Amino acid sequence: MQKMIIQGGNRLSGEVTIGGAKNSTVALIPAAILADTPVQFDTVPDILDVHNLMIILESMNVKSEFNHGVLDIDPTQIVEAELPSKAIKSLRASYYFMGALLGRFHRATLTFPGGDNIGPRPIDLHIKAFETLGATVSEVNGTVHLEAANGLHGARIFMDMVSVGATINAILAAVRAEGTTVIENAAREPEIIDLATFLNNMGAKIRGAGTDTIRITGVDTLQSMNTHTIIADRIESGTYLALAAALGDGVMIHNVIPEHLESFTSKMIEMGVDLQIDSDKIYVPKTTSFKPIHVKTMPFPGFATDLQQPLTPLMSLADGDSVVVDTIYPKRVKHVPELQKMGMNIEADDTTGTIVIKHTDKLHGANVSAGEIRCGAALTIAGLMAEGTTVITNAGNILRGYDRIVWKLNRLNANVTIEDDSSVKIG
Repeated sequence: MQKMIIQGGNRLSGEVTIGGAKNSTVALIPAAILADTPVQFDTVPDILDVHNLMIILESMNVKSEFNHGVLDIDPTQIVEAELPSKAIKSLRASYYFMGALLGRFHRATLTFPGGDNIGPRPIDLHIKAFETLGATVSEVNGTVHLEAANGLHGARIFMDMVSVGATINAILAAVRAEGTTVIENAAREPEIIDLATFLNNMGAKIRGAGTDTIRITGVDTLQSMNTHTIIADRIESGTYLALAAALGDGVMIHNVIPEHLESFTSKMIEMGVDLQIDSDKIYVPKTTSFKPIHVKTMPFPGFATDLQQPLTPLMSLADGDSVVVDTIYPKRVKHVPELQKMGMNIEADDTTGTIVIKHTDKLHGANVSAGEIRCGAALTIAGLMAEGTTVITNAGNILRGYDRIVWKLNRLNANVTIEDDSSVKIG
């Protein structure tokens, strides 16, 4: 059990550099097993999800080495093997091995993926895509079996609802299938463009990534020639933007892609934060008063569901009631009772996904639990704002998603430590 201990009340200042996108990285690592050559990724975030994915790679005789943000993966000696269920269940994105293994071997067997519990997130759209491409799928006692005995073939796949995970899995399965695949009502997230860029640079033929229609012409081989630099993490960027506005005396945030953050930064500007936005960095000046806002989460380019929780502590400083409606995951409210323990005036209705945040004069330290990654981010910001000591249990969930978060926060004048009994040290 990992705990994050925060001594609150310090004003923050200085500079912070955003790492590579978690949501790209967890798709790119499974995608690497489709290659016929070693691959290299740069700007890889140092997060627990990366280390767990490396454990899964090792089980298939895929060597990987991670040093100073560079991850080398050699899939040339890959073998079919039972994947470690503990690592699979530690992160939901492990389900990308379904598409990658199906594309590589035309079969795969995985235990049902784990990860954050933020309400129902079925994989029926993934299954539908695999079946449309020619695979048979069965599930027995929590284990999913996929097989395409006659190989995979191109097909037209219509996503009944926009799904980042299902879009990525369909791409991974189709990229080496025979013929042309068209994915309609595809997700448009930047991380999908990042994945397509990586695969295209190895010889894949993917067009339309970033739009709602993606066309993939299957190829026989994928060969990496260059290092792939992962895009900046827009969710980490938004988290530090909110943190800097809430208790910063001037914070410069480097390695951001402002175009990926427009729905978020527009809300911060609406609150009264005078963001100074450059091509790859954003300066957040000291801000002393905030206006209430209404936020509605939507698929990209709308407001990201992953950012509604990190913005919550900042909204508690507003002079009036702010409202969040999460249309993506209405039950994403695990942070609410924990923030109430710290004195925040906040209420939620998980049947409608509506959260009301009222002005709160001050927060106090408390013992709280990070039920999932972005809940943990909200609690971290609240703990830094609060008077006294905050202890966040299940802090491993925070370390799953935020690159070297303790080191970065302390460089900004925070006082944060981790009690960690695990063998993997992330700081």
